[in-house]
Amino acid sequence: MTLSVPASGYALVFGLAALICFAAIPRARAIDDRHTRYGLVALIVGSAGWAGSHVGLLVAPTNLLKEAIYIVGLIFGFSTVFAWLYFASAYTGRHYHRDRTYRLLGAGLYLAVVAVKVTNPLHEFYFTAEPTQIPFAHLAIQQQWFHWVVTGLSYSLAAIGLFVLFEMFSEADYDTRPLAVLAGITGLPVLFDLLGYATDVLVGIIYAPLGVAVFALGVLYVFDERFLAVQLTGDIDDPVVFLDREDRVTDYNRPATALFPDISGAVGDPVSALPGLDDALDTEQGILEVLDADGDSRYFLVSQSSFDLGQTDIGTVLLFSDVTRIESQRRELSRHNDQLESFATGIRHELRNALQVVGGHVEAAGDALESGDVSTARSSMSTASDTAGRMERTVDDLSTLAQHGQTVTDEERLDFAAVARRTWDSSTTGDLSLSVEGEGEISANPSRLEELFESAYTFARYNDASEVRLRLADGTLTIADDGTRPADHRLDKLFDYGAAVPNAEAGMAMPNVETLAGVHGWSVGVDRSYDEGVRVTIEGIAVSEPDPVETD
Repeated sequence: MTLSVPASGYALVFGLAALICFAAIPRARAIDDRHTRYGLVALIVGSAGWAGSHVGLLVAPTNLLKEAIYIVGLIFGFSTVFAWLYFASAYTGRHYHRDRTYRLLGAGLYLAVVAVKVTNPLHEFYFTAEPTQIPFAHLAIQQQWFHWVVTGLSYSLAAIGLFVLFEMFSEADYDTRPLAVLAGITGLPVLFDLLGYATDVLVGIIYAPLGVAVFALGVLYVFDERFLAVQLTGDIDDPVVFLDREDRVTDYNRPATALFPDISGAVGDPVSALPGLDDALDTEQGILEVLDADGDSRYFLVSQSSFDLGQTDIGTVLLFSDVTRIESQRRELSRHNDQLESFATGIRHELRNALQVVGGHVEAAGDALESGDVSTARSSMSTASDTAGRMERTVDDLSTLAQHGQTVTDEERLDFAAVARRTWDSSTTGDLSLSVEGEGEISANPSRLEELFESAYTFARYNDASEVRLRLADGTLTIADDGTRPADHRLDKLFDYGAAVPNAEAGMAMPNVETLAGVHGWSVGVDRSYDEGVRVTIEGIAVSEPDPVETD
C-alpha cells in the first residue's frame, strides 16, 4: 500500500509525536515525587499509544485492521484524561488523586466507556467508519452521539486539570509563563479537532497527542529546571535561588529579589558576580546576615540541596529561611555570656589586687604596732579599709551592669547635651571641666546612657585629665580627654575587664562604656591617632533632630 503525500505527512507528524513521548518516558520516570511521576508517565504512555494508533489508522493494509487500531487508540486516548487529572493533582500538591472515592469513580467511568468503545462494532453508538478520498484516501471516522458525550466530559475534566495548573502558576513566585504556555498547548489541538470535523481542511481525528508531546518535551527537556522548581518550592514564601552545576543563576522567586536586588535579570550570571549571594555560599554555620532597608540586621539560614532528574545533575537549590528572631536571641545570649565572663574576669582581678593590697597594709600595720608606730599602723589600716571598700563598690557596679547587660528594647528619644550635662552634675568629677559639642536626640535607654557618661567621666578623672570633651556628629559620639595616653600595647586592652588600663581606679570605666554602648547596638573603638590623651568613638547611634518648639 502506497501512501499519498498528505497521508505520509499525517503519519510522519503523529509518528514523531509518538517517538517524542516514548523518548520522554525515561526522563519522566526519574521525577522524584512518586505520584507526579505516576501521573506524568501514564499521560505520556497513553499519548504515545494514542499517537501511534493514528499512524496505524493511516498505514494499516485493511479497513478492518484500521478500525481495530482506532478502537485501541480510543482506549489509550480516554486514559490520558485520568492520567492528566492525576498528574495535575499530584503536581500542584492536592490530594484528589489519593482519594479512594475519586479513584473508584474514575475507574468505573473509564471501564464503562471502554466497554462501549470495544463493543462499538455491535451497536455503532460511538462511531462509524467508511473509506473516503477527501482530502486523501483514508478510512473516515464518523463520530456518533456517544462520542460527543464522552468528548464533552473529557474536555471538561481536562479543563479542571488546566485550571489547577494555571492557579498554581499564577500564585508561584517565579516566571511561570513558559510552563503556562506549555500547559495551554495541551488544549490547543482542540481547534484542530473542530476544524477537522467541521471542514475538509484537516482529517477528522483527535489531535490531542500532539499537544501532550510538546508539553512533555518542554517540561522534561527545555524548562525542566523551572518545572521542578515550581513544584518543589512554589508554595514557599522564603527566598529561593537555583544554580546550575557551574554555580550560575538559573532561576529565583520573587522573595529572592527582595533579599538580593542585584539578582533581577541575572539569570546565567555566575554567583561570584552577585556579592550578597556569593556570601551565602561562603557563610559559616549556614547563617547569612543582611541589612534591610532600615539598616537593621536580618539573619537567614541557608540550606543547600542538589536536585537532579534521573542521572542528570541539574544543579543546586538555595533556600533562605528567615531566622532573625532565633539568631538574634542566640547572639544576644552569646554576647551576654561573654559579658558575664568579662565581669567574672574583672571581679577576679579586683579581688586578687584588693586582697594583695589589703594583706600588705594589714601586715605593715602589724609591723608598725610592734615597733610602737601607731600613726603608721593607723594609716595602713585606713588604706586597707579604703581598698576593701573600693573592691565592694566595683563588685556592686559590675552587678548593676550585669542587670543592665541585656540588649535594650525600651529606648527613648533623649536630648544628648541635656543628658550629658545632667549626668555631669550628679557625678564625682573633681577638678574636671566638660565641653559638649553637637545637638540632637539619641535613641537610647535613659539609665544606661547616664551610666555610660558617668563611666566616661570616671575614666577621665582617674586618667589625670583636666577636661572631657563630648562631640556628637553624623551618628558618632566622640569622648576625649587630655589625660595620660597609654602605650599602644596597652590601648589594645582598654576595654578589657581586669586589664586595669591605665590604672586600677580607672580600669573598669572603659569596659563599662563598651558594655553600655553594646547593649544599644553601638560599636566602640579607640582613636590611635590621638596623642593628647584618650579619645574613644561610639558609632551607629540613631540621632534625630529635636522637635521644634511651638510658639504662640
